[in-house]
Amino acid sequence: MTATGFTTLDGIIVVLYLIGTTMLGVWLGRGQSSARDYFVAGDKVPWWAVLFSVVATETSALTFISIPGLAYIGNLGFLQVALGYVVGRIIVSFVLLPRYYQGELVTAYALLETRFGSATRRFASITFMVTRVFGDSVRLFATAIPVALLIGPLVSPEYVGPLSILILGACTVVYTYQGGMKAVIWTDVIQIGVYMTGGLAALYLVGGDVAGGWSRIFTDADARGQLQLFDLYTGFDRPHTLWAGVIGGAFLSMASHGVDQMVVQRLFATGDLKLARRALIGSGFVVFAQFTMFLIIGVGLYAFYQGEAFPRPDAIFPRFIVEVMPPGLTGIVIAAILAAAMSTISSSINSLAAASVHDLYLPLTGKRADDPGLLRTSKRFTLLWAAVLIGGALLYSDEGTPVVTIALSIASFTYGGLLGAFFLGLGVKRARQRDAILGMSVGISIMSVVVFATQLSTWFPALDPVLSPVRGVAWPWFVLIGTSLTFATGFLSSLIFSAPPSDAIASERSA
Repeated sequence: MTATGFTTLDGIIVVLYLIGTTMLGVWLGRGQSSARDYFVAGDKVPWWAVLFSVVATETSALTFISIPGLAYIGNLGFLQVALGYVVGRIIVSFVLLPRYYQGELVTAYALLETRFGSATRRFASITFMVTRVFGDSVRLFATAIPVALLIGPLVSPEYVGPLSILILGACTVVYTYQGGMKAVIWTDVIQIGVYMTGGLAALYLVGGDVAGGWSRIFTDADARGQLQLFDLYTGFDRPHTLWAGVIGGAFLSMASHGVDQMVVQRLFATGDLKLARRALIGSGFVVFAQFTMFLIIGVGLYAFYQGEAFPRPDAIFPRFIVEVMPPGLTGIVIAAILAAAMSTISSSINSLAAASVHDLYLPLTGKRADDPGLLRTSKRFTLLWAAVLIGGALLYSDEGTPVVTIALSIASFTYGGLLGAFFLGLGVKRARQRDAILGMSVGISIMSVVVFATQLSTWFPALDPVLSPVRGVAWPWFVLIGTSLTFATGFLSSLIFSAPPSDAIASERSA
């Protein structure tokens, strides 16, 4: 098939998609009367819609374009991590979800307040906010690139990047502001359909353009070892092994789907424990199937490009999209990349607003959750966080800056602290607020050193002998290590310091 590039038809499709998604989100915002409607859609969303929304939220544009590259240069080993994602969701469904549904909660961190106290809730919520702002502002920056294809010929080069970020951010914030969680979930359902369509189209085109089709592709790939799924290596320096995938992936999923407000907030929208459990576990299997599809695309692209070497694996699938896909389909797939980004950004904005309102604003002002003016306040926080995310994205000038790497890695060392605090509350009865906050602080601090050991060795060569043992630890183990450090620190603290009397505990929880 001859290369086509980005055509006018593709541009029209992308523009119509942006406009259509924005208008749909605004329309879905009709009839909201309370902040609970705004943040958890009145507890009336079907479980299957929540399922697809969870999948769409965790599928960023970076995932869409990078997963095929993993199979291109390697094999199907990433599915071991996806298997761990399923295991982690099952554990969350039966350990944490029942406790969330024991009260009328809107944020995940309210559970920490009932166990430890308000200070623990605020600490965890602020940790979540920092993680989201850094990580998702970078995702917004990276995903504005497809919009630049549209406006590049129309404006000066120095304005292409900032204007692309503003366009994508503005479209997302309009429907998020107006429609709240209801708009976020239902646009997610549409968005997952768009990018799955793009993936299936890529499978069809690759198979049609390689002599012998998929039968020949799989035969040759198997001979190269490209279809290898399991790696029984027991070290800690490889990310895609059975043990790192199943154990490390399970802990990562327990954190991202059990204590991350962005996902937990969706599960509240079902209004029923059994339905939330069905949505969460089902999303794990859908994600596994989705990763399988994108990895298979990578295997096919290896045959299509005959093993050509690329400077970066992330560039392989985008090149195929722009150069090979026919006019119209290129626009649909670029719209799919935007869909993945808008889903993540809209979810981030709404969850940040929810955490701000319920974890900080209400406790500090003394107002009730049913205050009639809270809906207006919630929308103001939505605008505030949208401005912060867009502003953060505008600060980045190059995808290769160290700041980008740091931002994308933040979840690796904060998730363990959050998950460890929840496990401490569930497993250590004598643990108090002091122990939880100390555990999270130690866990996050040490994991900061573990995650950035390579950079620290470069900046401070004298520390290299100390950092060398942890420098090669693969990323799937980060959450498990952080969780263990947090739990162990909190447990030891509870043993060293005697438990306070009951009246002191009550005072501590109201602090």
